[in-house]
Amino acid sequence: MQKTMLAAVYHGLGDLRLEERPVPVLKEPGDAIVKVTLSTICTSDLHILNGAVPRAVPGTVLGHEFVGEIVSVGESVKKRKVGERVAANCITFCGDCWFCRKGFINNCTHGGWELGCRIDGCQAEYVRVPYADTGLTPIPDHVTDDNALFFGDILSSGYFGAELAEIQPGDTVAVIGAGPVGLCAAMCAGLFGAGDVILLDIDAHRLELAKRLGLATYTINPSAESAEEAVRALTQGRGADAVIEAAGGADTFQTAWQIARPNSVVALVAMYEQAQPFPLPNMYGKNLIFKTGGVDAVHCDRLMKLIACGKLNTDFLITHRAPLNDLMEGYRVFGGKQEHCLKWVVTPPVNK
Repeated sequence: MQKTMLAAVYHGLGDLRLEERPVPVLKEPGDAIVKVTLSTICTSDLHILNGAVPRAVPGTVLGHEFVGEIVSVGESVKKRKVGERVAANCITFCGDCWFCRKGFINNCTHGGWELGCRIDGCQAEYVRVPYADTGLTPIPDHVTDDNALFFGDILSSGYFGAELAEIQPGDTVAVIGAGPVGLCAAMCAGLFGAGDVILLDIDAHRLELAKRLGLATYTINPSAESAEEAVRALTQGRGADAVIEAAGGADTFQTAWQIARPNSVVALVAMYEQAQPFPLPNMYGKNLIFKTGGVDAVHCDRLMKLIACGKLNTDFLITHRAPLNDLMEGYRVFGGKQEHCLKWVVTPPVNK
């Protein structure tokens, strides 16, 4: 195997560089080394570059959303094998600590968000994956790399949001944000039995896409009309039966509780760059339940089965694709929300 590889390395606030790094090697018995066949740029990577993730370690290769082929495994890896096509869970978890045994893998004593944050991630040719037996899921032969790419991060986030929201059959569910996570949340709300999905975003193109794909029954552009009034008009004045906040904007948390009907659940799966005010006096009497969550990707096996049987398909999110050599252009386009970019997919480098 080659000794060096191309990788995207975070060097501090706003400082990302493509450079040559040593190919990773096994460090622990539970590790696997994966040759990356596809990876992506995530909004979480932008949060790191913007200084909104204090735990991120400068000098780390970014990226946590990928598929690839296992090229080596540690001696204690039992479930995964060399040559297997796998998709990654963006959360590193041991599977055996108190939190893992309870199903709270996002809070694993030995893990959490590690890849591309505290240890080298996948925006490279190869990546070392700790706890490979829990962190990697085999891809069925008939499932393509494209099909499986998003399942361990943004699809897991959307599914988690729908799960947190306690959706009942026939409910009207409002989803704030028509970005990748919000679109996945809208898709998953349907799986959980939503009768109608109201999608809110200020990007008209994304709202049109969601309507065209059947992910939303109604769309609202809060820059053109009052979100609260529009939701009430669609719900006989009550408000949404459940709200999933997937935008993380400056005022989207306020919108979330305002459009929720009394005695409902507001699920917060967005990552905020600023602290959000929690105006309890204004909420008094609404009897709302707030649930917050990081990417608790505990359902990866279930999601892969749903992908394999055609119940979930996120291929539409892939709007741009280019080799790792062009990653800086990807950050410019994806980070600037240019060219209607939903997800920039990174393929292996060329001309090396």
